Amino acid sequence: MTQTAPVTKPLPPVERVRPGLWSIPVPLPIVLGHVFVYAFETDQGPYIVDAGWNTDEAFDALSAGLGQAGFDITDVRGVMVTHIHADHYGLAGRLRDTSGAWIALHPADAALIHDRYEEPDDLLLRMNGYLRHLGAPQSDIDALTNAAMPVRPFVELAQPDVLLDDGDRPDIPGWDLTTVWTPGHSPGHICFWEPRHQMMCTGDCVLPRITPNVSLNPQSEDDPLGDFLASLDKLDTFGGDALPAHEWRFDDLRARTEELRRHHQRRLDEVVTAIREGYTTAWEITPHMEWSRPFETSEVFAKRAAVSEAMAHLRLLEVRGVVKEIGGEPARWQLVDD
Repeated sequence: MTQTAPVTKPLPPVERVRPGLWSIPVPLPIVLGHVFVYAFETDQGPYIVDAGWNTDEAFDALSAGLGQAGFDITDVRGVMVTHIHADHYGLAGRLRDTSGAWIALHPADAALIHDRYEEPDDLLLRMNGYLRHLGAPQSDIDALTNAAMPVRPFVELAQPDVLLDDGDRPDIPGWDLTTVWTPGHSPGHICFWEPRHQMMCTGDCVLPRITPNVSLNPQSEDDPLGDFLASLDKLDTFGGDALPAHEWRFDDLRARTEELRRHHQRRLDEVVTAIREGYTTAWEITPHMEWSRPFETSEVFAKRAAVSEAMAHLRLLEVRGVVKEIGGEPARWQLVDD
């Protein structure tokens, strides 16, 4: 979800989407174009969900959007970050420096900050070894290993002041938000449920058109796709309207979670078919899955995201007893019933 491209689409308008709740699009220098920051009005100042990338353009857009809502950016009291990907977390530290706001994250994502953004050398070594294990060609290993490093300048490093776990209620005067832990896209991804308006701020967990990248990688849990599907089941217990971080808002969360389940079942079937046809490493299997653009011609970050997502599907199939990993370098996969 971080493939770079010129951003040409105009931003959506700043909107009051519910009484006391504002949607503020913040520009991103990537194909998604913007991230929605949701601002909850209180008598103490606004509390926001997500922040955007740390660029002057993003900071100015958020400042202007808060101004349309009747606030100054120095009035922000809290920043609830759905997950630590740069387009959500990157500007949070600058906001805290500007306004004194607290920053909140789930503990599982807070634990990843040091390796991901502060001292990534060990993470890069682990990623390098992981890509060899997947069967990536030697000629591509270095580029794939460093594919996410260009993101680091868009992050103002900041440790959270508040840790929000599943079921926790952020301290926001006049609002009854509940934290819903939805791992998969990241280990500590969280959504926020507001019962009065029957709405869920879904972050990247559920988007209206695209599917979030769910990858097995050195910073993921052991079965991220299994976690993601369980997160969809959890969101179904709430239902309601969806306020996602990208694209557009929609009014039937359960219908979209069912579409995502069907999507991943098709992907699982594609993996089984590829293995049956003789493709045995994750790198070999990946081109035989359906992607939004051909794997072979994708940019390096998209290739790494794709092969890591293929690995997430292989791991879930392994957990379900459908495939097994054959040791070696690279690792190879075969169907259990073969």
